[in-house]
Amino acid sequence: MNDNLKQRIEDIAHKYRWTNAERKEEPLMFEAEAYTLTSAKGTLTPEERAVINQHIKTTIKMLGSLHYPKSLRNVPIFAETHHEHMDGTGYPMGLTREQIPLQGRIIAIADIFESLTAKDRPYKKGLTLIEALRMLSSMKDNGHIDPDLFDIFIDEKVYLPYAERYLSRAESDENVLCEMPKVVSTPSQQLSPDCFNLNKSMPPPRDSIG
Repeated sequence: MNDNLKQRIEDIAHKYRWTNAERKEEPLMFEAEAYTLTSAKGTLTPEERAVINQHIKTTIKMLGSLHYPKSLRNVPIFAETHHEHMDGTGYPMGLTREQIPLQGRIIAIADIFESLTAKDRPYKKGLTLIEALRMLSSMKDNGHIDPDLFDIFIDEKVYLPYAERYLSRAESDENVLCEMPKVVSTPSQQLSPDCFNLNKSMPPPRDSIG
């Protein structure tokens, strides 16, 4: 939200009042409502985001209490690092790419992709395949996910079996991916007018992810 819009909302909260059904005068917008509406990023306040971020601590506690065979003993570490970002801005520990195990970086991409396209979230509408991949591409550019792993995710079409199984045909149609590197099999192939370019700028990831 830009500063002008934020100021406009704050002005409405401070200046305007109305008379309710009980003939009592009250603000047109309460301070708590204005605070929520002026969140700098996404739709969550910092306090709400902190509550959501608690789930990783619960995950660590649950997985840490279990006994694993030797081959699975690092599962808790992989799980607790999948919300970390390559640039160190993730949580819960603020690790950088070199500190995050490969498995944690892989889980991060899978988790975000599933979350973006999921149809069972009551608080948001699932994105189409191209929308989700463009969002992931933006997160790669912003230093959130591993760039090399994302390139493999695209080049090897790792997303395709999931898309074919869980997304509708229109949502998973690969024709819209024709401008993505290595998706078009030959340079002479005609590009669809509906193509999207993942290199186009995207807005920052929304708080609905996760």
